[in-house]
Amino acid sequence: MTSTLQAAKAVLTAQTLDEKCAAAFALGDGVAAGTLSLPKCAESLPLPLRPSRPDAPDLKPPSELKRRRLGTQAGRAALLHAIAHIEFNAIDLAADMVARFSGHPFIQDNKRAAFISDWAQVCHDEARHFNLIRNRLAELDMQYGDLPAHDGLWQAAEATSGNITARLVIAPMVLEARGLDVTPAMITKLKSVGDFDSAAILQIIYDDEIGHVAAGSRWFSHICTNQELEPRQTFHDMVRKYFHGLLKPPFNRAARDLAGLPVDYYEPLALRNTPI
Repeated sequence: MTSTLQAAKAVLTAQTLDEKCAAAFALGDGVAAGTLSLPKCAESLPLPLRPSRPDAPDLKPPSELKRRRLGTQAGRAALLHAIAHIEFNAIDLAADMVARFSGHPFIQDNKRAAFISDWAQVCHDEARHFNLIRNRLAELDMQYGDLPAHDGLWQAAEATSGNITARLVIAPMVLEARGLDVTPAMITKLKSVGDFDSAAILQIIYDDEIGHVAAGSRWFSHICTNQELEPRQTFHDMVRKYFHGLLKPPFNRAARDLAGLPVDYYEPLALRNTPI
């Protein structure tokens, strides 16, 4: 029987767009069907620090990327290209969570299957999101890889590769939570210029991302309880150490509440001069 670790590693080592999505679907479906064996405590596989990727897009610093104006088809396509890049990275982030951390001693044995189920489903969701945007890009005469993109998401993954608590904080609870803040305004803007098809896709992503942030918050709480850590202070410590930037308001308090992300985790970090 193939193991969940092997199936997750197959996502990370898949190079083409189609291969990576197929591997993500195989991981999610296999875990849901119970056809993949579960790892034991401390079981792991050697993993690449960086996942395999196609040659495009060209990765550049964020400062070199052009701003997107949604009033034109080219501008909307550029926005969707940027979101496609986030979703493509998110496939690997979720697979890496399974492959790197599902055997972690901080995850209790009786919770390991639930941890794997959550992140395998996230991986499946992200591949589905990517394909939705990829198909919409084709309708707008663009392909993923036609424009440059940045590498910030995977830089965050590399920085937290040795710390499960930091990974849970930075990936779902900071970076994905930021998507909850900004996506509603993008949906409104797309509708205002008549692009209801793109807006509908972003709505699907937004609805699913609440659950992804909730998974991060849930497993962060589990680890804090298991390790007798004070959650609020631990969250602040992880952000200070691993996140290079500000937590930017305004925050979507309603969506963050639905995801189980307490306001006293993130609001004190919105300004660096705020005492913690």
